[in-house]
Amino acid sequence: MAEAHQAVAFQFTVTPDGVDFQLSREALKHVYLSGINSWKKRLIRIKVWQCGRGKTRHERGIRTQQNGILRGVYPGSPTSWLVVIMATVGSSYCNVDISMGLVCHIQRCLPEGCGPYQTPQTRALLSMAIFSTGVWMTGIFFFRQTLKLLLSYHGWMFEMHGQTSHFTKVWAICVRLLSSRRPMLYSFQTSLPKLPVPSVPATIQRYLESVRPLLDNEEYYRMEMLAKEFQDKTAPRLQKYLVLKSWWATNYVSDWWEEYIYLRGRTPLVVNSNYYVMDFVLVKNTDVQAARLGNIVHAMIMYRRKLDREEIKPVMALGMVPMCSYQMERMFNTTRIPGKKTDVLQHLSDSRHVAVYHKGRFFKVWLYEGSRLLKPRDLEMQFQRILDDPSLPQPGEERLAALTAGGRVEWAQARQAFFGSGKNKASLDAIERAAFFVALDEESHHYDPEDEASLSLYGKALLHGNCYNRWFDKSFTLISFKNGHVGLNTEHAWADAPIIGHLWEFVLGTDTFHLGYTEAGHCIGKSNSMLAPPQRLQWDIPDQCQAVIESSYQVAKALADDVELYCFQFLPFGKGLIKKCRTSPDAFVQIALQLAHFRDRGRFCLTYEASMTRMFREGRTETVRSCTSESTAFVQAMVEGTHMKAHLQNLFRKASEKHQNMYRLAMTGSGIDRHLFCLYVVSKYLGVSSPFLAEVLSEPWRLSTSQIAQFQIRMFDPDQYPNHLGPGGGFGPVADDGYGVSYMIAGENTIFFHVSSKFSSSETNAQRFGNHIRQALLDIADLFQVPKADS
Repeated sequence: MAEAHQAVAFQFTVTPDGVDFQLSREALKHVYLSGINSWKKRLIRIKVWQCGRGKTRHERGIRTQQNGILRGVYPGSPTSWLVVIMATVGSSYCNVDISMGLVCHIQRCLPEGCGPYQTPQTRALLSMAIFSTGVWMTGIFFFRQTLKLLLSYHGWMFEMHGQTSHFTKVWAICVRLLSSRRPMLYSFQTSLPKLPVPSVPATIQRYLESVRPLLDNEEYYRMEMLAKEFQDKTAPRLQKYLVLKSWWATNYVSDWWEEYIYLRGRTPLVVNSNYYVMDFVLVKNTDVQAARLGNIVHAMIMYRRKLDREEIKPVMALGMVPMCSYQMERMFNTTRIPGKKTDVLQHLSDSRHVAVYHKGRFFKVWLYEGSRLLKPRDLEMQFQRILDDPSLPQPGEERLAALTAGGRVEWAQARQAFFGSGKNKASLDAIERAAFFVALDEESHHYDPEDEASLSLYGKALLHGNCYNRWFDKSFTLISFKNGHVGLNTEHAWADAPIIGHLWEFVLGTDTFHLGYTEAGHCIGKSNSMLAPPQRLQWDIPDQCQAVIESSYQVAKALADDVELYCFQFLPFGKGLIKKCRTSPDAFVQIALQLAHFRDRGRFCLTYEASMTRMFREGRTETVRSCTSESTAFVQAMVEGTHMKAHLQNLFRKASEKHQNMYRLAMTGSGIDRHLFCLYVVSKYLGVSSPFLAEVLSEPWRLSTSQIAQFQIRMFDPDQYPNHLGPGGGFGPVADDGYGVSYMIAGENTIFFHVSSKFSSSETNAQRFGNHIRQALLDIADLFQVPKADS
């Protein structure tokens, strides 16, 4: 996805003094720090949140402690603890010593003389309680380790549909038994296995296999020699540090990925990193901008409350294999703070307000009245007050957010120079400490099926706006258009797209099916006119700062103006027809993308598809290299046009099976690129030069793709409400002469595509490529002679 942009040719320097011993110490230091950071995260999760005031703070503290206990003893429970105690006490009264003398031993070790230990009966009961607690905790530890061992098995992913082995069936029964009690959001975190470090020979072999269709014989032989030299001479030493890190840290990839791919990137976030998410496009709930926003914001805070209370069910593959939930922790109250060398993610335990931008002015809107969450009708009133406010922007205020859209170094310097004290600091704190950022736009955007360009214009508005009406540093900006449609612009460092997708599904479902609107389109209920109005933020922005703002705006505007975005709905078929072809919908689309790209450019290219590694603790993503020897063989045969359908079908099935196998390998920790990335990081710490790694990490991803997750939460029945479809979202092009493609297989009969490229490249054209995608999908479907709906 957008992460591919940062993964190309990233560089950083480590300059320790001294000889090789010092260099090795530098590498060990960073491995050690990774482990320390992992343990800090664990301690923070069990710490009582120091937030809020009075009763609210006390209640949240108690609730957090209760959740921590329930999460900490899962799959046990307080009830099971009492059962064990009662069994021990009951057996004692029946003159049966199930402790085999341990209760008597504990009783002898208890201090004598005073307090609660005076009577023999009390000492006996206390001894039995201690013994029972020990048995109970041992049982919990055993069940957790057993579940972790079971979750380390991924053979089920590689079995053909309908051909499940007896071993896998027994495994599934055991997993269901151990996770049958209703889990909280983070209940499975400590039971998830660690991401394994692949062997170097396996990674090298898979890498060479992935570049074979892209290189001629001479180039491939050269790369093979570089790989062999790396594998024999350099890699063994680097691999040792990675194995050490995998033992010590929670995840050997994620912290370095976040730091070096995201936070150390110095290029603007707009277009290069942030991505967007769209609203329902085939239905409309209300035309009233403030009302829609009132419901949406209320639904978001309802979701945050469920998140805080861990009432959200963990995402489960096949309904039984848990996915890691740690990325959800930083969804709200999070801001990316710019730095001269590296940015920092600032996450607060709570925030009671949102920051709002409208017509060049910034406001602070409280979400609570005392300890009570404002109702949707109250929020509508507050947002309407902002819309009706006739005040003008202060000098420098209108384009202030362009600082977050420009270069990171320039923003860090301006922040330090002009926002370190006084009213500027107070107002900036109000934005950065907000739950999230809200943009009230004066434009209207929607999807009109009769006007194909409308969806692309909608996407462009979400991706970058006018470059100063989004706060690109916030974890996400909620964008509200004048006609009631909404969308998101999301910062990428804190989490990946499925996480924000989970929130968005809940919010849209709650807005439509639970909160609702009056006949006039307003939020349901009565507003409290006694609420204090939104607070206007005050600024004192000097001329020097205004010059930096203008410079950042020009940088961001140049990036935004260069983006060509083509979004379209593919109507002839969806996953329903694809399943009739007996293939994976994702593999079908990916092979179609290879065919479309070859027709568009006349050659193959390195292709990036994002997959997830969330079956492992703190897993994020892995790359699937979708351009394979099998897919190129199929594409070449299709382009030649001289082969029989049976032969083409056979080639297609081989390409599809290859793609599915690669996707499974990536999901189960046997990918290529994250391993090579971490080896490269270690090589920099050790001061080791590797021509092989340098070349691998500098290869451009001219086709970057991502499938958008859907129906992670069952908020409604899609068969009953087929028009309640979200088209997903998209991102900017990764390479200057490449394409970015995201797609959502939105139902049985439709697929949405978001294709991006740059106007400045004479080789690319997003609409042309989109048309090639359409034709490629139709041509592949024709191979299987499956009837399609009219387009």
